[in-house]
Amino acid sequence: MAKGFVVGIVFMAAVAGLTACSRSKATGGLHFETLVTERSVSIDSEAGAPQCRVRLELAAPTGSDEAAREVNAAVALELLGMEGVSLREAADSFANSYTRSYLKDFGPLYREDADDPARKAWYEYHYNISSEVTAGREGVAVYKAAIDYYEGGAHGVSQQLFMNFDTRSGRRLALSDFFVPGFEQPLSFKLLQALMALTGTGNVDELREKGYLYETDMFATENFAAGSKGFTFVYNPYEIAPYSEGIIRLDLEADELGDVLKKD
Repeated sequence: MAKGFVVGIVFMAAVAGLTACSRSKATGGLHFETLVTERSVSIDSEAGAPQCRVRLELAAPTGSDEAAREVNAAVALELLGMEGVSLREAADSFANSYTRSYLKDFGPLYREDADDPARKAWYEYHYNISSEVTAGREGVAVYKAAIDYYEGGAHGVSQQLFMNFDTRSGRRLALSDFFVPGFEQPLSFKLLQALMALTGTGNVDELREKGYLYETDMFATENFAAGSKGFTFVYNPYEIAPYSEGIIRLDLEADELGDVLKKD
């Protein structure tokens, strides 16, 4: 295993870059630039050998005030699983770690499968993140990240992750910041109704016949966007439905939420 790692490093074709450009900004005191981090490594020295490619496009608040630091820390933790470092450092570390693990873990396996052309595609890995920030409800910046990766198997995985930030303090906002205490059950019921309308079903049994909510009850996810006119709740594959249904987005307008929504 160690030998495979060394061989992989020697023949690594690496592209690495960190650039910043002004691309998106939100209301209030938060302004963003886009940090781009890229890595590409070949699993072997042979021509046309499979590669692992990483591309991270992360919206990062500019400046060094407390609000910017709060947002940077939340994004680094949520998207890259890292704490105590800047978003730039987190992205660089993530890309390096991901490609190193690919070489170490799969280099030896690939050399065993190298004579089987049908298996070559299994080793074409990628991990991509793109992100943008838009203005949501008054005083809220909505951070959207689209994640797409392939790590072998029958198919890749696509996800969407949302975070909502107070534009003055940079604090990440939760459902409890927008909804009254005890909101969980009534909000989940409203989301269940929205899911039935989306799928053309009339009850939970019909939903489950179509594969929805097969192993879970409906729940109000913290993966949501607080928009100017309402809320969008996002469920990634396998959360409430099989992979074949893809990403499910349920929209609830503010008027539909009634007393569950806090008054401004």
